[in-house]
Amino acid sequence: MEPTQKNSSSIIPIAIIAGFAMVAIAIFFTNQGGAERTAVTQNQQTEQDELTDGVARPVDDTDYILGNPNAPIVMIEYSDYDCPFCKQYQRTMHQIMDEYGVTGRIAWVYRQFPIAEIHPNAPQISEAALCVGDIAGNDAFWTFSDLIFDKRDIDELTNVTKLGEYAQVSGVDLAQYSSCMNDGRMKQAVEDSIRDGYDAGARGTPYTILQVGNQQAVINGAQPYDVVKGIIENLIDQLDGNYDAATAETGTIPTNSQGIPVLD
Repeated sequence: MEPTQKNSSSIIPIAIIAGFAMVAIAIFFTNQGGAERTAVTQNQQTEQDELTDGVARPVDDTDYILGNPNAPIVMIEYSDYDCPFCKQYQRTMHQIMDEYGVTGRIAWVYRQFPIAEIHPNAPQISEAALCVGDIAGNDAFWTFSDLIFDKRDIDELTNVTKLGEYAQVSGVDLAQYSSCMNDGRMKQAVEDSIRDGYDAGARGTPYTILQVGNQQAVINGAQPYDVVKGIIENLIDQLDGNYDAATAETGTIPTNSQGIPVLD
């Protein structure tokens, strides 16, 4: 399912940076881009020192993708099912996919980044989601994920006693689901996803890596729909040849240690 790499002309990174600059003032005034940060212990800090704000792991057939897997714009989200900001952002991303995903221009990749220090049950929920996906496929994974977010209020935690029920609603045989969970079959996959997220620069949720060709930028936190929409429309204009780099006001965009633009 790895997206096909499109022509990465020199104007593409300009489009990403310009798209971020165009919405920076809106973010400053709305102050709606929340994120939940990891609580770092001394041992975790030692591990974290070995990690870098690098590029995301390439999308492959282990990922769960909504939209066109070969879309020119790929949004890779690292998320925690019990994070209130992630619930907000889930709604935003579905709006984006309803508007732009149907055109085949965008793919949304959901990856696990449970923050156990804040949400002790989050790793279990992530394992459940991966069990559902492993047993019944991509559509079941997305159905299950939506149920997790939809069935709780924003400040509530997931009722983990309902996970088996949600798995069944998603089309999974309860015995198969229970076997997967009891065996801890997806525990390592969740841990690997957390490590991937750290390697890509995630220190909280939601954390979204925006990829266009071989270029990338970061959307940090639950940025509002209008902000994400502005970035996407800017990139689509560039890809369609309707973007004028000469007249764009790019402003100053912060970058991480790898020089990747970060919208915080």
